[in-house]
Amino acid sequence: MRKEFFIIYTFVFGAMLLDLVACNKPAKIILPLTHSWEKAIPHQEIPAGLTSLSAKACGVCHQQHYNEWKLSTHAHAWTDLQFQAELKKESSPFMCINCHIPLQNQQPFIIEGLVDGDIYQPVKNSNPHFDKDLQQEGITCASCHVRNGSIIGPTGMTTGPHQSIKDTVFLSEQLCISCHNANAVITPTLACTFETGDEWKAGPYFGKKNCISCHMESVNREIVPGYGKRLSHLHFFAGSGIPKFDTVETKMLNGFAFYPSALKRSYHILDSILFTLKLKNEFAGHKVPTGDPERFFNISFTLKNEAGTVLSAKTDRIGETWEWYPEAKKLADNNVAPNEERTFIFSYRAEKKENLTLSVIVTKHRLNKESADYNKLKENYPLFITVFDKTFETEVK
Repeated sequence: MRKEFFIIYTFVFGAMLLDLVACNKPAKIILPLTHSWEKAIPHQEIPAGLTSLSAKACGVCHQQHYNEWKLSTHAHAWTDLQFQAELKKESSPFMCINCHIPLQNQQPFIIEGLVDGDIYQPVKNSNPHFDKDLQQEGITCASCHVRNGSIIGPTGMTTGPHQSIKDTVFLSEQLCISCHNANAVITPTLACTFETGDEWKAGPYFGKKNCISCHMESVNREIVPGYGKRLSHLHFFAGSGIPKFDTVETKMLNGFAFYPSALKRSYHILDSILFTLKLKNEFAGHKVPTGDPERFFNISFTLKNEAGTVLSAKTDRIGETWEWYPEAKKLADNNVAPNEERTFIFSYRAEKKENLTLSVIVTKHRLNKESADYNKLKENYPLFITVFDKTFETEVK
């Protein structure tokens, strides 16, 4: 009996001690979400006249808009292989999805707050309205055109299959900047640095042109077949031109104008063969490159003789340089501002009589090969496109 009593006493005392410790432990505090980029767009009901929020459903009538959107990077914002690789990392916080699938309808969980304000301890509840198919559409029609049970458009419409509310302020560049100007240090080793909006505001086109002026070109066409032509905007959202998959076409809007010099028809031995390529940011209202800090341009010069032997080669780079560990910080930035010019020089001293070919290539890169390998991205994920490619011939007499 004494042994049994001792065991029971020990168990009860231990339980009381645990309760006492628990009582003295500070309670966890649930802090609300405060930053805009921490929050998804609240749940949206399907507006009257529609059967779904999906782009595919919109495309039944708005056929041209839908076909254009399918070629945009917006359509692949969620399925982008690099983004999915980043999401799998332990350092990836919950809010990163809010620009890639901005509607709460697209997200499996509703985030109610943060335990003790810790971004890695979100208070998550299952979303009863989660739409898996809508999630796959990334930045879809409803991301911009549906709020509070209504369809928002540039002109408003009271007839047809559905009504729409005119709100050009809501559908202005401010909607674009809500994602394309996400700039915050999340943790010492995690920074979100998309500053396109700030670059535009600091540039010469602020107040004159905006995101829509360049990236959604105006066109006079039928919005819906049979309803007559009127002013509309293209929905390719043309940008970098680097497709998300090698099977997907996309549209490029290049900021640079290229001004190559020329080689003389012939040079003499010991002459200096000099060539320049001037790049000017003539067409962008922001810096080039912009957005993701991993983007960059390479300007490559390669001089070969008629046997194909490389005699001289040089590569220059435009882009930011970052150190991500132990602390995220920008080390260098030579992005080109609006209307800024940058000249790159190639020179070679002629050594013997021969025919020469100079190849000048400019490539636009999403990220470098090392980062792609680290994220286990395969050949079906294009890393760059070529935006300038010319050869120049001469001879040494």
